[in-house]
Amino acid sequence: MLGGFKRFLLRGNVVDLAIAVVIGAAFTAVVGAFTEAFLTPLIGLFIGAEGLFTDEFFAVGGTRFPWGQFINAAFVFTLTAAVVYFFVVLPVNRLQDRFATEADVATPTRECPECLSKIPVAARRCAFCTSELASGTPATR
Repeated sequence: MLGGFKRFLLRGNVVDLAIAVVIGAAFTAVVGAFTEAFLTPLIGLFIGAEGLFTDEFFAVGGTRFPWGQFINAAFVFTLTAAVVYFFVVLPVNRLQDRFATEADVATPTRECPECLSKIPVAARRCAFCTSELASGTPATR
């Protein structure tokens, strides 16, 4: 029972996911601190809020609705998403595109009329049943 649990924990994807969660939490804390220390005071200056912008609220029937905290959380989320997209997603996509091989690109195929297996359009003989192929067979993807 514990052996299966150990294999599960040591599987590459689980360890990678755990590392990503820890780094993501730390990164979110840094972005949150940046937002609270720099962006929130600037927004407070523009809207004329006294004190911290995150302390802004409105009350209905004695219940407080802290809209300043909500706006601050929305800024943290937006800034975090933008930084992850521009500094992680785009560079990784560019690297994947740069190192993509011809084998990664889908080759147009057709069906063998004898065994119905998928073969490249340019093939003259089926790799599975070795039958000769007539040219002009319609291509499929």
